[in-house]
Amino acid sequence: MFAVLKTGGKQYRVQPGDVLRVEKLAADSGETVQFNEVLMLGGDSPAVGTPLIDGAGVQAEVLEQTKGEKVIHFVKRRRKHGSQRTRGHRQQLTVLRVTEILASGADKSGVKAAVGAGSVSGAALAAAAPAKKPAAKKAAPKKAEAPAETAGSKPGNLLEAARDGKADDLKKITGLGPKMETLMNESGVFHYDQIAAWTAEESAYMDEKLSLKGRMERDGWVAQAATLAAEKE
Repeated sequence: MFAVLKTGGKQYRVQPGDVLRVEKLAADSGETVQFNEVLMLGGDSPAVGTPLIDGAGVQAEVLEQTKGEKVIHFVKRRRKHGSQRTRGHRQQLTVLRVTEILASGADKSGVKAAVGAGSVSGAALAAAAPAKKPAAKKAAPKKAEAPAETAGSKPGNLLEAARDGKADDLKKITGLGPKMETLMNESGVFHYDQIAAWTAEESAYMDEKLSLKGRMERDGWVAQAATLAAEKE
């Protein structure tokens, strides 16, 4: 029996005993996690989800947290004579061994859900933990739910407007396009030195606020901003 699961924006065809490397998960070595986004099951009774298969899951044991091979990017800027640089990147990965494929009942297994570590908030980790069934009781009026807390802490260097009315071209940061630049400006970010000064907690806050799903860490926005700010000086 095999399954096709989805994690980290990618799809994997797996069967019990397979060892695979996926984008980093919020789990420690030795833990068992469960992938609940199953697109297809194969074998004696094949099934295809629409898009997911209800109740299906893939359980795996975390072997280790590691990094992929270093990738070197060479960047040459158009219309800037002599401006070029190289940048390296190593993707953070989790190595897993598939232990079991569940065609049904995964939602009642009690195994921790596999959650990506790129932008994990306290609310996401709570959602990943096995849910306990409350005892039956009389229905009570529903209370307004408090909004989920945002990961990290809000940067203290956000601005109402660009200094001297002239914002930096944030699109020079790899992976940050025009639409994201507009969202950054609306959030009070106009200059390279603002991004360069962010701590890990502040980066996590902005990553979740802008729904970047770990892109800020993967593309090294803070390091890129620091380089651009230095070049600007």
